[in-house]
Amino acid sequence: MTKLVHLTHAELLHYLVRQLEHFFPDGLDPDAREVLRPHMDPALARLGHCIDAVRMWKPGEFDHLHSSQYTIFLYYLANTVWKATGNRRLCAKLFGLNKALNGIDLFYEIEMPPVFFIGHSVGIVFAKATYGNHLVIYQNSTVGKNHGVGPVLGDGVVMYPGTAIIGGCQVGDGTVLSQGVSLINTDTPGHCTVYAGQGGAVVCKPSRRDVLADIFRL
Repeated sequence: MTKLVHLTHAELLHYLVRQLEHFFPDGLDPDAREVLRPHMDPALARLGHCIDAVRMWKPGEFDHLHSSQYTIFLYYLANTVWKATGNRRLCAKLFGLNKALNGIDLFYEIEMPPVFFIGHSVGIVFAKATYGNHLVIYQNSTVGKNHGVGPVLGDGVVMYPGTAIIGGCQVGDGTVLSQGVSLINTDTPGHCTVYAGQGGAVVCKPSRRDVLADIFRL
């Protein structure tokens, strides 16, 4: 069981419900506390698995004041509630809360991997795409669709700040996008670093170091 650094489980639920009431004072979900209660532990278990895999985070501990951890928690909770209940209105509020607090667009229906790392959440947009495990993404980065087609990201994809993966891309395992690079309907061979080339083209070169080993306990 993941240990909460500052709050008890009951206090965390109370804290979350108060946030929802503050940001969405419509009175439409008076039973939010009872709806959320049975899904808190499953969401915390998913979060704990993710926290334990990240080198810079203390294993087995969740700090609700750590914005990246709280970002991931709100997603896991919304996704867990959605899959268990189909309560679209309450899940939309959890999604909106995450967007308001952390500047991230991560819809509750999207299937994120068991382990992923958000460096800084501000300006990140996730489309409905296929995401491999050990995803790393930093601020102002986008995964999006083009004409309704979303990309497929392999395991261990790293998106540095200001990057984008748009449309029918097959992004191979271990692909690292250097800052500011965009892939649009473009595949990568994997185990490479992608740089901006001339005329909007991209260049894939073998990676010189294992970025994932710096971030995750693999």
